[in-house]
Amino acid sequence: MDELSYSAGELAERYALGLHGNADARVSGVGTLAKAGPGQLAFLANPKYRAQLLASQASIVVMREDDAREHAGTALIARDPYAAFAKISALFEPKPVREPGIHASAVIDPSAQVSPEAHIGPFVSIGARSRIEAGAMIGPGCVIGEDCVVGAGCELIARVTLVTRVRLGQRVLIHPGAVLGADGFGLAMEAGRWLKVPQLGGVSIGDDCEIGANTTIDRGAIEDTVLEEDVRLDNQIQIGHNVHIGAHSAMAGCSAAAGSARIGRYCLIGGAAGVLGHLEICDKVTITAMSLVTSSIREPGEYSSGTPLMDNRSWRKNAARFKQLDAIARRTARAREDGDAG
Repeated sequence: MDELSYSAGELAERYALGLHGNADARVSGVGTLAKAGPGQLAFLANPKYRAQLLASQASIVVMREDDAREHAGTALIARDPYAAFAKISALFEPKPVREPGIHASAVIDPSAQVSPEAHIGPFVSIGARSRIEAGAMIGPGCVIGEDCVVGAGCELIARVTLVTRVRLGQRVLIHPGAVLGADGFGLAMEAGRWLKVPQLGGVSIGDDCEIGANTTIDRGAIEDTVLEEDVRLDNQIQIGHNVHIGAHSAMAGCSAAAGSARIGRYCLIGGAAGVLGHLEICDKVTITAMSLVTSSIREPGEYSSGTPLMDNRSWRKNAARFKQLDAIARRTARAREDGDAG
């Protein structure tokens, strides 16, 4: 069998999925429901795309049982079609083979420990007392500073910087340009001038985390900045010093958490949202895009702030009226008091 070709029956057995239709239908790639052609696999997870199912040319579609009743073609049945599609599509993702060894251009401090099973790419620098464990892949141009640990199976794709005292668990994936362990933003004012507060902590990243391109995670002032296991950060995110993010949480691009914020487990932070410093967010909280969290959140749920998009003329009128809300509220309260008194 072609390594990158799979039948519906093989996929159903491999991922414990139901099967409707032709078990011999084969796919060698994936596509969207609207644009997939013969030999490709697609998925239907959102009911608003159900109308595309009838015209889809995909050889196999991953879907729920209810949707399969209306589909004449071959279907794989899953409780969560998107998750099943993610697993199947990984079969078709080409991954470069990186042999263990150290490139001749790498510079490694004599006190560093590098497993013979690790891959160290060109122009990598590894500092004093750092440790690179088995199966780790350090891509071109990465800089590993002093007293860092890169756990087994980690992958630093390219130009990743671990400044100092950064500890990665196992199977951590870090995309290009990310910087972990830089100074936190610690300042004290004395006699009208800023004093820099030494950042003596580190960064601790749990197993199976993913950190997006150009994301920055500052090291702690005294204790560590912490990401628990399976935290997923998108691109261009700022994580301040001493932030603690609970397991299985995810943050979308351009969001930020200021120093000493604590975010619980299974939280979702939308794009460009911000969390102010020293706040606490409990488990299973969703913050929608471009919201600003200004107080701690104690109850699970979905939270939003800001105003919805509207035409500029309407927005300017509403912004002007917003300034009058306090005066209106005070007049209303006085009128209510006068009414009660009468």
